[in-house]
Amino acid sequence: MTKSSEQHGNGLPVLILLGPPGAGKGTQAKKLEERFGLVQLSTGDLLRDAVARGTEAGKAAKDVMEAGGLVGDDIVIQIVADRLEAQHCAQGVILDGFPRTTAQARALDDILSQKGTGVDAAISLEVDDAAMIERISGRYTCAGCGEGYHQSFKTPERDGVCDKCGGTEFKHRADDNAETVRSRLEAYHADTAPLIEFYDAKGALHRVDAMQSIAGVERSLTDLVAPITGVAVA
Repeated sequence: MTKSSEQHGNGLPVLILLGPPGAGKGTQAKKLEERFGLVQLSTGDLLRDAVARGTEAGKAAKDVMEAGGLVGDDIVIQIVADRLEAQHCAQGVILDGFPRTTAQARALDDILSQKGTGVDAAISLEVDDAAMIERISGRYTCAGCGEGYHQSFKTPERDGVCDKCGGTEFKHRADDNAETVRSRLEAYHADTAPLIEFYDAKGALHRVDAMQSIAGVERSLTDLVAPITGVAVA
């Protein structure tokens, strides 16, 4: 069963959001932030912030990145640990992009244990790969204002003319093609499978159907997160 924040004493609620590119992690994390006062911690954002602030871990990360290397687990773990000490994270956090491996997951357990808390829920946004390939590969945006469209689900009212700004030039991301999306999904499943097993064995894994509408996913997440945070929702 998922542990409640009360069971953690004064420990902050900790959620992990798992899901492949295009599953809606960013969109839903923002909604959870607004509704429950949680703070989204994205690995990429944390790295950039630590480098900008010149923390010890940030300096180490900068040296590695400038040398063209990949930032190691020890540095990433220290950056996450540092941020969890920040006052603005006291109401709870949503981890996005961390942990990526079971070694990182165990390190996170150690960090949280020292704070008298633990992972309340690892939420896997479940997708249908074939549908995701269609969803992502069909996306395009207006070059002028950035309004988003889709070849199947949302086309301009007037063919070739942006509904928002009237522009006639559109962009399609180079990596939003079916072959690239398929490869990204395969890599995600391979990398994440051990984490799914890790949190499932701990009784902390929850699966949410991410093929629902955005509102449907939001309702599912709200029902899951409300008891953890103790925040009443209408």
